[in-house]
Amino acid sequence: MNLRSDAPPIVASAPPTLVIECLTPAVDCGRFSAKRLAGDVVRVGADIFRDGHDILAAQVLYRGPADDEWRSVPMAFEFDDDRWYGEFAVDQAGGWRFTVEAWIDAFATWRGELKKKHDARQDVASELLEGAELVHGASRHARGGDRTALDSAAALLRRAAAPQAERVVAGAAAPLLELMARYGPRPGLTRAPAPLPLWVDRPRAGFAAWYEMFPRSFPGAAGGHGTFRTAAAALDRVAGLGFDVVYLPPIHPIGHTHRKGPNNTLLAGPSDPGSPWAIGDSAGGHMAVAPELGTLEDFRFFRERAEALGMEVALDYALQCSPDHPWVREHPEWFFVRPDGSIKYAENPPKKYEDILPINFWCDDRAGLWHACRDVLRFWIGEGVRTFRVDNPHTKPFSFWEWVIGEIHGEHPDVVFLSEAFTRPKRMKRLAKLGFSQSYTYFTWRNSASELESYITELTATPMREYYRGNLFANTPDILHEYLQQGGPPAFRIRLLLAATLLPIYGIYSGFELFEAEPLRVGSEEYLHSEKYQVRPRDFSGPSLDEDLMRLNRLRREHPALQRYDNIQFLPTGDEHVLCYRKVAGEDDLLVLVNVDPAAPHTAAVDLGEAMDATDLATGVSERLDATPWEVTLDPSAEPGRIWRLATLGAPGGEA
Repeated sequence: MNLRSDAPPIVASAPPTLVIECLTPAVDCGRFSAKRLAGDVVRVGADIFRDGHDILAAQVLYRGPADDEWRSVPMAFEFDDDRWYGEFAVDQAGGWRFTVEAWIDAFATWRGELKKKHDARQDVASELLEGAELVHGASRHARGGDRTALDSAAALLRRAAAPQAERVVAGAAAPLLELMARYGPRPGLTRAPAPLPLWVDRPRAGFAAWYEMFPRSFPGAAGGHGTFRTAAAALDRVAGLGFDVVYLPPIHPIGHTHRKGPNNTLLAGPSDPGSPWAIGDSAGGHMAVAPELGTLEDFRFFRERAEALGMEVALDYALQCSPDHPWVREHPEWFFVRPDGSIKYAENPPKKYEDILPINFWCDDRAGLWHACRDVLRFWIGEGVRTFRVDNPHTKPFSFWEWVIGEIHGEHPDVVFLSEAFTRPKRMKRLAKLGFSQSYTYFTWRNSASELESYITELTATPMREYYRGNLFANTPDILHEYLQQGGPPAFRIRLLLAATLLPIYGIYSGFELFEAEPLRVGSEEYLHSEKYQVRPRDFSGPSLDEDLMRLNRLRREHPALQRYDNIQFLPTGDEHVLCYRKVAGEDDLLVLVNVDPAAPHTAAVDLGEAMDATDLATGVSERLDATPWEVTLDPSAEPGRIWRLATLGAPGGEA
């Protein structure tokens, strides 16, 4: 082989280096934080190797938000995927970091060679002396009893008068291996180039049932416009249904200029309340409450009542203003000013929102504006709010969200942010990477079994699961899907069962439990008589989903398998209308079958691959499922789905 005369000289690296690459969990090579929950065990993986045949050792280094120094856990080599793994527990919300370091395990390498030669009946006198030198070197770093033990081991390895077999056994003794792992040399010690970030949320960020309600539509016995105090009386019912979070749309003063009337009409009557998203009037802006709802003290009463019932209150964080907002008068430069001097209102042609003014986040006074937006969050955090549903974050700068969430999490790592971004997938993913704790999803528009399986698999079994935590809202004030409009009560039961069991976070908007399904017009996803534009009191005493809600929310609390995000396995059913999935957490093994066709019964054939005992969690009835496929017929008019707890035959809870 001819070499070019101008080829660069070959330079050998000295000393040889180890390679550490492909660390996980990582999001965009460490640009963003992977997400976990307090109480989780983080499994770190890395490819670690080097030239030659030396045995390696490795460890994970990690630091929590309160740690002054790195902590460490050993890593183990997994032969099947040729990769190293180590685990550590995260017990506190906030920013964590981790990295990996590896080295040549000189003592393990020596021990391996010693065993091979001894097993081959070769003389190992020289090798035993080499081992003695390694142990003696380690003893210089030890103190007390550990140093004495190492010195004794080194002396035995050197003792020529002792039988070689005895010395070989001594070199492999477990206490010596432990001491050498602690004090032994670490030649070639190499650390991954940079620590990776990990964000840890409090548990409720990853497991919760949300209930959205407009306080103004809970007027109490007197009727009229509801208040915080009259709405507080409804919290007993919501808590009784098993919800964890009560989400309130904007509670601030509502503007009068261009106020919208019922069904989004352009002209409002004198008693029409307007849209809560048209924030601000003479009574104040984002740090004030609508006088019709009461006072700040009344809000505290509502929040404290919710907390006494085991729920927390989430507030809407909508960064937009009505033309009457104090910011418009005090800081017109924070908005988009047209050449004629007027301030631009929101539009989504052909739709016009004259009652709402978008904010110019890149105005000349960007710092003042951004700080004011951050201070809104600080104010409500000071009022005891720890969860915010963020309205349309995709219409604001990505850099703003990374900054403001970072600012708030630096002060209050327990705060939860839900991204309400129904937009293109990459934008939704970017917002999640920037720090949002949870995200709305396309669940509302995924209604067939194949669509659901494909989408939930994308959320839970691809790299998205490291940073995107989906919240499956079955409906919202903006979204009444055709499936619900046409499917009747069975459709509502199906969507509730799916939302509550596919992922650990889900929500409904008030009225869902009453089967509200009348659209503004055919082909529209808007509700007729939308609560966004009028007070809409409800009678909750009639037919409802209350029993389904209570049962499902109870099962979610009782079964760890329904509290995990990444543990879903879809199984074939032989019927395109039936979705089957299994969720396992430790010994909690659940099987869910759902007929997604609200109009007709369907029969599924399920094969678990082994005989199992199955207990129906709705009836408590147990049956044996054979290893061969078994059939289940689901009639949506009676019971659109079933949930079983599985147990291996002969195991506790299973049949003998």
